[in-house]
Amino acid sequence: MQEIKIALAGNPNSGKTSLFNVLTGSNQFVGNWPGVTVEKKEGKARQRDGVVITDLPGIYSLSPYTLEEVVARNYLVEESPDVILNIVDGTNLERNLYLTTQLTELGIPVVVAINMMDVVRKNGDKINVQGLSKALGCPVVEISALKETGIDEALDTAVSVAARGKSIPMHAFSGEVEHALAHIEEAAIHDLSPEKQRWYAIKIFERDKKVLEALDIPEKTVAHIESDIRHVEEHFDDDAESVITNERYGLVARVLEGNYRKNRLGRMSVSEKIDTVVTNRFLALPIFAFIMFLVYYISVTTVGTFVTDFTNEGLFGEGFYIFGSFVPGIGVALGDMLASVGCAEWLTSLIVDGIVGGVGSVLGFVPQMLVLFLLLGFLEASGYMSRIAFMMDKIFRKFGLSGKSFIPMLVGSGCSVPGIMASRTIENESDRRMTIMTTHFIPCGAKLPVIAFIAASLFNNSALVAISAYFIGVGSVAVSGIMLKKTKMFASEPTPFVMELPAYHMPTVKNLLFSMWERGWSFIKKAGTVILLSSMVIWAGSTIGFVDGALAWSSEMSLEASLLGLLASLVSWVFAPLGFGSLEATVATLMGLLAKEEIVAVFGVLDFSGFTQISGYSFLVFNLLCAPCFAALGAIKREMNSTRWTAFAIAYQCAYAYCVALTVYQLGMLFTGNFGWHILGGAVAIAIISFMTYMLIRTPSDEVIRIREGRAKVTK
Repeated sequence: MQEIKIALAGNPNSGKTSLFNVLTGSNQFVGNWPGVTVEKKEGKARQRDGVVITDLPGIYSLSPYTLEEVVARNYLVEESPDVILNIVDGTNLERNLYLTTQLTELGIPVVVAINMMDVVRKNGDKINVQGLSKALGCPVVEISALKETGIDEALDTAVSVAARGKSIPMHAFSGEVEHALAHIEEAAIHDLSPEKQRWYAIKIFERDKKVLEALDIPEKTVAHIESDIRHVEEHFDDDAESVITNERYGLVARVLEGNYRKNRLGRMSVSEKIDTVVTNRFLALPIFAFIMFLVYYISVTTVGTFVTDFTNEGLFGEGFYIFGSFVPGIGVALGDMLASVGCAEWLTSLIVDGIVGGVGSVLGFVPQMLVLFLLLGFLEASGYMSRIAFMMDKIFRKFGLSGKSFIPMLVGSGCSVPGIMASRTIENESDRRMTIMTTHFIPCGAKLPVIAFIAASLFNNSALVAISAYFIGVGSVAVSGIMLKKTKMFASEPTPFVMELPAYHMPTVKNLLFSMWERGWSFIKKAGTVILLSSMVIWAGSTIGFVDGALAWSSEMSLEASLLGLLASLVSWVFAPLGFGSLEATVATLMGLLAKEEIVAVFGVLDFSGFTQISGYSFLVFNLLCAPCFAALGAIKREMNSTRWTAFAIAYQCAYAYCVALTVYQLGMLFTGNFGWHILGGAVAIAIISFMTYMLIRTPSDEVIRIREGRAKVTK
């Protein structure tokens, strides 16, 4: 049986990913598109042999402005799948069908799946599916990816349509535009197959550089075509690309006329009523702060802490009681078992102290992470996080970034790697670089164990520690944006920000659990690989050292005499002004570059002592803001595509983290009356604050202003 390739295409937030998950289940495989780092998702359809589904990046059009649009367009034009399943948000047909008009021009069979029909019906809106199908010239089906209704019909329709082969585009624009397109087809692309001529003619009309380069049209023919294009531009008093945009919206209006009726026309929907509160210019930020406080309070202090305490102290600790009987912890039970069979002392120590102590200390925080991922998943799936990006656009623009920069930071709250990769949606190069450099300031899931560990050990599980860490990250993005935008390297106008605000809806338990497990499982896999190996290295480095001048192993080896301690002693002085110059803290900080979870794993193998609340908070701040883990550094290198820029990013991140942590510790010591040499440290901290304040309030130089204006003209 011949394989059928189905491409899922649609706007962001149209429910495309939810539909992909339903269609493929666990039969998914993820990679990168050839030559780029945009994630490529493919999967085999469940209960459909020979059907492969490709999930294209969410896009608003096939104009090559962002990397996502380039990838989607190249795949559709060059790979030519058998059928396109176009997912359309039924609550916003006007905007979503703009992409549909472009997809139907490609000559590839299209099936339109109107999603969120449960919300459409609840609102009392009416959609004439048969009328839409006739007007668009392709099958139209109703689905709800959330409720998993109509999915089989959509897939069956796509498979049957694919068997029919290529399709000829049917819709038409106004007479003047159609006349010019006909001339272009006749003069330049008459040799192409009939189903492809429409799309190429429109792109030539729009003066699409990539298409013109690919077709290599003779100069004489280009000059002839250009006269037709200029004639249309003069007629409409607009540029060619804007003419086509207006024609598309006019086409969408004609398609919807008589086929779509809003029940609440002129009245506010439930989503609009909610938005009057949560996007209010005065209430939006306090509401957001309160919601994030609740998220971290629940995950770190209440539900998550109860299970984490049981895991750390019971399952991986001394043990726990069940039905009145005491059950020893995994480490204790393994230690007793290995001792009973005469296992070597070093192997017992490796397994109990190294592996169970290190990996167990990290896995103990998995419950808190799962609760956090569940709550963040709810905010994302409900539509609230889209509003946050919209609100942040107004704030971010004041320090030189657009709301697009907040999207990677939202993604990065789960893991910095996809957050850094999400920066590719930003067209402006300087904005994109700055976003890549600062995205990891927002605490990712791997940093949650560090936050929870410090909060539990020094602050009696206070939720304020977690929420302060989050807003220190947001504040660091803001401060960095203002300062860097006043330099020549990052001088530019913020990227325009346009995004769809989906209707609020209640996510299904299944989708929330799937999202939580997908994020949590990646963390657990890391615990079973990177953290496992790192814990073994830490154990070996802390138990092997020099005794009486000879290299030896001992389970009682002092850290100062161990190889790990000797290595840490070479750099521990660097962290002394920050309040954590101990060997344990130095080892934890260095291992945190490998994986942030390793910070907790280090203290699972080594003793945690010597921290005060001030030094502990300084330690937390530095490790939250300094260079991220190796995986994220690799992502920075790929996205920057420059060793020089990557080195600059790492240097800036570490320097910024050092300055902030030093300020926190030194001023904290002064405020608590611990003088002495901290007077000098306090002076340095005040100098740092003064410099940052100067950078924040100073007027950009004339050269920077000229660069901004120049780049703004190019962008426009």
